[in-house]
Amino acid sequence: MILIITSCGSREEAELIATALVEASLAACVQILPATSVYRWKGKVERSEEYVLHIKTRDALAERVEATVCELHSYELPELLMITIAGGSADYIDWMRSATTI
Repeated sequence: MILIITSCGSREEAELIATALVEASLAACVQILPATSVYRWKGKVERSEEYVLHIKTRDALAERVEATVCELHSYELPELLMITIAGGSADYIDWMRSATTI
């Protein structure tokens, strides 16, 4: 199981991506969190309000999740970080597996 992190510039876009992933059984759960990001982009330090998505899914679905995020995302270069879940509640991990399909 993995956690994929991305961020969006609007709540509406975050909801669109989250819903598409869960409805397609590509993610068991997507949490949407407000955040302030400070970053360097094209030589300038930028600051923006964003919505961070924590996408919980199977490692085998990572490419499909990435393709869906990129298809629906408005950013020129969407953030996509993939973190392996090394442990956790066995019942929760089982639920994640049952909520996603390969």
